[in-house]
Amino acid sequence: MHIRDLVLGAAVVALSVTSASATMRIADDRGGQIGRYLETFTTVRSSGERVVIDGNCLSACTLVLGLVPHERICATHRARFGFHAAWMPDRDGRPVTSPLGTQALWSIYPASVRRWISTHGGLSGNMIFMQGRDLTGIVASCDRDSLRAQARSVRRLTQNPAYESASAFSDRR
Repeated sequence: MHIRDLVLGAAVVALSVTSASATMRIADDRGGQIGRYLETFTTVRSSGERVVIDGNCLSACTLVLGLVPHERICATHRARFGFHAAWMPDRDGRPVTSPLGTQALWSIYPASVRRWISTHGGLSGNMIFMQGRDLTGIVASCDRDSLRAQARSVRRLTQNPAYESASAFSDRR
């Protein structure tokens, strides 16, 4: 009888934990197909999850900056965002810049990110990196106390090797 009560109690506690208490940690995300990131970060926005950037967030991963409310994103000292133009493979599989995909990225980024990109050469075939002091005013810094509290409920964004239509993937070789 006690085991059943414990199981029932555990189930009630599990059900009472809301998504808003969860945290997604991004540590080494090289990007990928834009559509998958739109879907993932739209879900994160709706769920109330917080996002901690704790390493590379490259290419399509940078969409987090425009899709998740800025008050729910923070960056550690290891955070690094990498931006470039969207591309799609031509008939031979070689990357070709996608103006439509690049415009989609641009329209999602907040004004502060667009200004930073513009002052650092714009979205092109070359990756530009935002890190350190460049994050000031764009992404809040994570403090140690809140990171420890959030460590109980961390969800990681998993990679999916499927690539469709326009992609913002950082590994072009």
